[in-house]
Amino acid sequence: MYNFEFQVDTKVLFGKGQINNLGKEVSNYTNRVLLVYGGGSVKKNGIYDSVIEQLEENSIEYFELANVDPNPRIESVREGVDICKEHSIGGVLAIGGGSSIDCSKVISAGTLYDGDPWELVLDSSLIKESIPVFTVLTLAATGSEMNGNAVISNMSTNEKLGTRGKCLIPKVSILDPTYTFTVPKKHTAAGTADILSHTFENYFTNVNGGYLQARMAEAILKTCFYYGPIACEKPNDYEARANLMWASSWAINGLLSQGAANNWSVHAMEHELSAFYDVTHGEGLAVLTPHWMRYVLNERTVDKFVEYGINVWGIDSSKEKFDIANEAIDKTQEFFNKELNIPGNLRELGIDRENFDKMAQKAVKGKSIKGFVELKAEDVKKIYENAF
Repeated sequence: MYNFEFQVDTKVLFGKGQINNLGKEVSNYTNRVLLVYGGGSVKKNGIYDSVIEQLEENSIEYFELANVDPNPRIESVREGVDICKEHSIGGVLAIGGGSSIDCSKVISAGTLYDGDPWELVLDSSLIKESIPVFTVLTLAATGSEMNGNAVISNMSTNEKLGTRGKCLIPKVSILDPTYTFTVPKKHTAAGTADILSHTFENYFTNVNGGYLQARMAEAILKTCFYYGPIACEKPNDYEARANLMWASSWAINGLLSQGAANNWSVHAMEHELSAFYDVTHGEGLAVLTPHWMRYVLNERTVDKFVEYGINVWGIDSSKEKFDIANEAIDKTQEFFNKELNIPGNLRELGIDRENFDKMAQKAVKGKSIKGFVELKAEDVKKIYENAF
C-alpha cells in the first residue's frame, strides 16, 4: 500500500426529512445561490418545492439553471458561470444526480476563473478555487455528492472528460433515500451499474497490500448485487434505496482508492461511447465491463478474479482457477442483463462500428490506459468489437 492523503470535507445529512436542515446549512456559507437541476422530475415529485421553501425560510436569494443534460454539456456550465458572475452568486446548489452535481462543480470553479470553463475540464491544475457547492441527491450512481470529481461533455468535439479539485468537494449533501423512490427502473439499474463499475475500477488493482480496501470494495459489490434488483422491482423499498445511496457515496469518495488503486480502464472506454453516441453512462459501463474482464483475464490476473469469484459470488474454491474466474465473469454479465435488464451489447445501445477507431484512440489519449492491464488503442478496439 502506498502513501496517501485522505480527506472528505462533505457534511452528509442522511435520512428522511433531512431537507429541513438545508437552508440553515447553506446560510452558513452564503445568502445567494444558483439552483442547478435537470428536467421536470424534481418539480413533479415535490423536491424542488421543498428546496425553495428552505431557501425562502432562510432568506437565501436564488437564481436557476434548468435542463442540465444527463451527460452535462459545457454549454450549461458556461451559462451557469455567466449567471453567477452577473449576480455575484456565492454558492451553487445542485438538485439531482451526478449530471447536475458535476455541472455545478465546474460552474463553481468557473465563477472564480477568468477564462473559458472548458479550460478547467481540459486541465484540472487550473482549478485553484471555487464558490461552495451543495447537493440534494436524487439518484444513487456517481458518488458526486461526496467527491471533487466532475465529468463534462463537449459534443462539438466528441469529448467527455473528467476533471477534479479538492475545492469542488460539496460542503453539504442532503441524502434522503425517499428522494430516489420515483427514479425509473432503467435509471435505477444504470445507477447500480455505475456504482459497481466505480468499485470494480478500484478493486482490480496491481497494488499489493490493500487488503482492507479490497474487503470494503467487496462489501459494496455485494450490497449492489443484493439491493440493485430489489430497488428495481420495489422502488419504494427504503432499505434498498438507502443501502444503494450510501454505497454510491463510498464507492468513489477515495475510501477504496487511496493507497491501493490504479488508473481506471472501463470508464475511459465508456466515456467515448457517451461522447459519440450520448448513451446512458451506466448502461455503457454494464455492456463493456464483462468484456473487459474477459479480455484482461490471463495467468497474471487470474488470482484477482478468483478472489472476486469466491469472496463476492461464493463460488466453490476447490474448482480450477480459470473456471472460477470465468464463472465469476459470467455471473457478472448475467446480473447486468437478467437482474437489471440492461442491454447486452453495443448494438442494443444504438452504437455502430463506424467510430471504433476514433473512440479507441481517444480512450487511450494517443498512448495507453495504464490500468489493471495496460490497454493500447488496438486493445480497446477489440473490446468494443467483442461487446458489439
